[in-house]
Amino acid sequence: MKQLSLLLLTVFLFSCSTSEKTKLDLLIDHANVVDVKTGQLMSDQQIGIRNDTIIFVREAGNNSDYTAAKTIDATGKFVIPGLWDMHVHFRGGKELIEENKNLLPLFIANGVTGVREAGGDMTAEIFKWREEIKSGTLTGPVIFTSGPKLDGPRATWAGSIPVTTKEEVIQAVDSLENMGVDFIKIYDSTISKEAYIWIIEEAKKRGITTSGHMPFTVMLEDAVNAGLGSVEHLYYILKGASTQEKEITQDVIDGKAGFWGSMDKLIATYDETQAQTVFDMLKTHNTYVVPTKHIGNTLSYLDRDNHEDDEYLNYVGDGIIKTYQGRIRSAMRANEKAIAERHELNSTFEKLIPKMQAAGVSLLAGSDSGASNSYVYQGLSLHQELMALVAAGLTPAEALRTATINGAKFMKMEGFYGSVEAGKSSDLLILNANPLEDITNTQSIKTLILGTQVFSAQDLKGMLEQLRKTSK
Repeated sequence: MKQLSLLLLTVFLFSCSTSEKTKLDLLIDHANVVDVKTGQLMSDQQIGIRNDTIIFVREAGNNSDYTAAKTIDATGKFVIPGLWDMHVHFRGGKELIEENKNLLPLFIANGVTGVREAGGDMTAEIFKWREEIKSGTLTGPVIFTSGPKLDGPRATWAGSIPVTTKEEVIQAVDSLENMGVDFIKIYDSTISKEAYIWIIEEAKKRGITTSGHMPFTVMLEDAVNAGLGSVEHLYYILKGASTQEKEITQDVIDGKAGFWGSMDKLIATYDETQAQTVFDMLKTHNTYVVPTKHIGNTLSYLDRDNHEDDEYLNYVGDGIIKTYQGRIRSAMRANEKAIAERHELNSTFEKLIPKMQAAGVSLLAGSDSGASNSYVYQGLSLHQELMALVAAGLTPAEALRTATINGAKFMKMEGFYGSVEAGKSSDLLILNANPLEDITNTQSIKTLILGTQVFSAQDLKGMLEQLRKTSK
């Protein structure tokens, strides 16, 4: 991909030097381009596109060194890279394969052009969908997948690969590498601390990025030092920020405490100095953190909020909606003390987010949308996550980076994705209003560009209407 981009740029420069007109598939003219790296706005810009690549970004004017098959007047509009949701799931067993597939256009309808699939039970289907999306026979985002999760015996999630010994870890990593996964996802339902660290170390030796939950039998420092690529959710950051992490870890090892039973003590022993040490460690090791704040907001208040009239229930299949009941029943069974503790934990997490950002920790926007995650809707929830990050204290520019350039860097794809620059992907959103002023403006999509395909706002609404007809 990078070689193709360089070739296209070379051709463009050569054509300019010989006074030949550059042939473009698409020209976006008079656009306000958001530089996601700096948070600055470049006004009145011209973006030239050929195939799936931006050929140039430059000031608009009386340039006549090109011919364009199609021109879009973006006067008064704002251009950002396509958004990436860095934590989604496709799962639910054979009976939900089609429902999962049907929701792929829902990401596109919301301007989410890339997703990081963080483990499920339909890996073979995901690889098929990727090829169909690439060939243009299926509408959906670029999918980066971990394939099956790695966990211990009798794991919580179906499709997980159980590992106990070092030999099993090597075999499991061999299997995932042979599948062609983009990273490795580790889960913490039954995995031992030894197997957890072995996975990270084995993957690091092979240059494979890891991502995961973390068993409470493991110290956060040990996981980060071993090479963990990203920490999913904020439980583990809170654990590392406790002055009693070592003691709590030992209690879990000794069977005196469990995951949820440790939360009150973690909150009570949170320490700002210790937290800053953890943030510095994460920054130094380039370990990313995925707060998944919107799902936290949603699940924490299932006892209070009524979602019966949610518009997006019209787009999600009945089988997936049925899987929401597990978390709903759990929330409704909780007593007042448990509910209050859940709310306090959610508030504690919110306070961590701006502190990590200020300390230079790389954050990723992830919705955790998927079967069993109640009322967290594909596509829409990425925007809600950005809103949650801003509500927690990030600037709109900082939040926007978590769903663009930071995601591309984590996937080691920043050479082609994540920003509006020459040589980069032409997956772009043209917005009606400035997202640097109000992050909700990421939802005000006038035009979506996928490669050279152009989707108007009406086209995107049509995708939703098609889902309304086929999913219910």
